[in-house]
Amino acid sequence: MTKTEEFQELRPLLFSIAYRILGSVAEAEDAVQETWLRYQATSTRPGSAKAFLSTVVTRISIDVLRSARVRREEYVGPWLPEPLLTDPYEDPARSAELADSLSMAALLLLERLTPLERAVFVLRDVFAFGFPEIASAVGRSEAACHQLAVRARRHMEAGRPRFEADRKERERLAERFFGAFREGDVDALTELLAADVTMIGDSGGKAPRFRHVVLGADRVGRVLGAFVPLVVGGGGVVEPRQVNGQPGAILRDREGGVLGAWALGVGDGRLWTIHTVNNPDKLGHVGALADAWAALREARRARRPAGLTP
Repeated sequence: MTKTEEFQELRPLLFSIAYRILGSVAEAEDAVQETWLRYQATSTRPGSAKAFLSTVVTRISIDVLRSARVRREEYVGPWLPEPLLTDPYEDPARSAELADSLSMAALLLLERLTPLERAVFVLRDVFAFGFPEIASAVGRSEAACHQLAVRARRHMEAGRPRFEADRKERERLAERFFGAFREGDVDALTELLAADVTMIGDSGGKAPRFRHVVLGADRVGRVLGAFVPLVVGGGGVVEPRQVNGQPGAILRDREGGVLGAWALGVGDGRLWTIHTVNNPDKLGHVGALADAWAALREARRARRPAGLTP
């Protein structure tokens, strides 16, 4: 097998590792490309292409994450991961772990970890790498990696949602939610919300937004009511999709341009979290972008939507 063939075979795994460490599609793709350039430049063939390439992409991702954290501290409003519609890496034996580790909630919990803790957790708990491989990848002893894994796991477990839901329950509730959204039935939307639901929006200061964080069913219901005329009333489309391994949707304008990506957190028969990504810088990989400001102006001509601000 040639180097190119080896790399292409492992590329889905490398991207999936990088994305979970970085929370950014663009940065993960760049890390994978840099990994290929380094592999191509090596004069010798490693004994294990998987071990070598996983080590390289992990180290690149750790370096990128350290610099990215400075930028994220200066980010306008809440920072959310770039939405991912399809994970290129598949492993039937670990499908549940892979899907759960992609969720917005899980990636935001990973943001609380140090770069090394995050890398160790991703390699160990998500992709089941052995500690000798992990130690080589992050440049620490196996004993240190064990400690990093324990600390990371403790932080992740402490922040996990209070209620779990199986996939069928999540999909049923998401179908009801987006059905009510398309019909403009704000009362039906509000009935599906947990009393202390949280809605978090990431516009990066570059798209129309509601308040950065909205708490409580009544307030979230009012914000949802404001979005109905913006999207559906303006001829837009709510396209149900899996977003980061969870039920969600892509919102499009009447021309099919992307307005945003929504991901739902479901448990105990209610919606507990709604994450919305409207920053156009984070949506280019999803499809051709809509002019969200033009869509907002059009909606305002018909009805000024309460709760939205430039």
